[in-house]
Amino acid sequence: MRKAPIRQREPQEKLQVILRHAAQIFCEKGYEGASIRDISRSSGVSLAGLYYYIKSKQELLYLIQIHTFKTIVSRLEQQLPRASGPVEKLRILVHNHLDYFLQHPLEMKVLAHEDEALEGVFRKEVLEVKRRYVKIALGIFEEMRRAGVARQLNPRVAVLTLFGMMNWTYTWHRPEMDPRADVLAETIAGMFLHGVMNGHGSAGTRSLRPTAQTLRNRRVRADNL
Repeated sequence: MRKAPIRQREPQEKLQVILRHAAQIFCEKGYEGASIRDISRSSGVSLAGLYYYIKSKQELLYLIQIHTFKTIVSRLEQQLPRASGPVEKLRILVHNHLDYFLQHPLEMKVLAHEDEALEGVFRKEVLEVKRRYVKIALGIFEEMRRAGVARQLNPRVAVLTLFGMMNWTYTWHRPEMDPRADVLAETIAGMFLHGVMNGHGSAGTRSLRPTAQTLRNRRVRADNL
């Protein structure tokens, strides 16, 4: 009886290996350019072996995306109850997101570049989990507004801007020179919070369009260079 759990784990472990190699191939060749044969060669799993675990390349992409989003949401929901307030919840969300993705940069790239490649039921299921994740983030931002620590900004714009800041870190982050997840999370959370929180003057209500006088001054400075 003690051996049964081990036998049950083996298929899942093998599937995770396949998914890691699939993510790598999708990153290298793009979803459209990749083939099941490419993934077979990379993983060392025969074509017959691959089809034991999955039915299609589309299912591989689905499994990578659904596993990633479900893991992130599950980890976040476990951590949020310990937060003392909405600002701390926001910091937890940012750290959770970056901590996972810096450990799984291939999956992060696949999610960013192959978002539109999923179809049908697969796409619907992934979208449901993504909407749940965004809903949690919107709820945190609304808590901040109710607590009076956030400006009256459009919640959807604010939250999706935050995700945009986090999701593209893989394009520039270098582990040998850039901060690890906790320091990076504090930096990004700080940049976001200083932009949405109250108590930073009236910058949020000033027009971002330069005045005619400002433009004239810029032209004068440019002419003097």
